Amino acid sequence: MPPRPPRRPASAHRAETGRRGEELAAAHLARRGFRILDRNVRGRYGEIDLVASDGAVLAFVEVKTTRGARRAPPLERLGGAQRARVRRLALSWMRSRPPGAPRPPEVRFDAIGIVLDAQGRLLALEHLEGAW
Repeated sequence: MPPRPPRRPASAHRAETGRRGEELAAAHLARRGFRILDRNVRGRYGEIDLVASDGAVLAFVEVKTTRGARRAPPLERLGGAQRARVRRLALSWMRSRPPGAPRPPEVRFDAIGIVLDAQGRLLALEHLEGAW
C-alpha cells in the first residue's frame, strides 16, 4: 500500500473552500452582467469578498461557502455583526475611490451562499440581492 499524502491543516482546507466559493460567485455575477471591481478587499474592519457593478448597481458581496449538502445552509452563518462590518468596509472602499470616479446610483449588499461537494464541485448557489 502506498504511503498516504500528509493531511493539510483544517485552515488550508477552509481557505481553499472559500477561494473556490468566491470564484463560483464571481462567475455567477459575471453571467448576470456584473463586472468584478475588487476582490478580498481588506480594511481595518475585516474583508469584503467581492465588489461588483453592472453600471446601475454597486454591490458589496459576502460569500459563504460550505462543503457537503448535509450541513446548515451557508447563508445562515451571516450574522448581524458581520453585516455591520461589511457596511463599514463598503463605506471605506467608496471613500478610497478617486474624486470624480463614476458611482452607480444604487448601492446594495448581496450575499451568495455556495454549497460544494467533497471534490469542490458546485451543488447549490443561492444569491440574495439586497440581503441587508
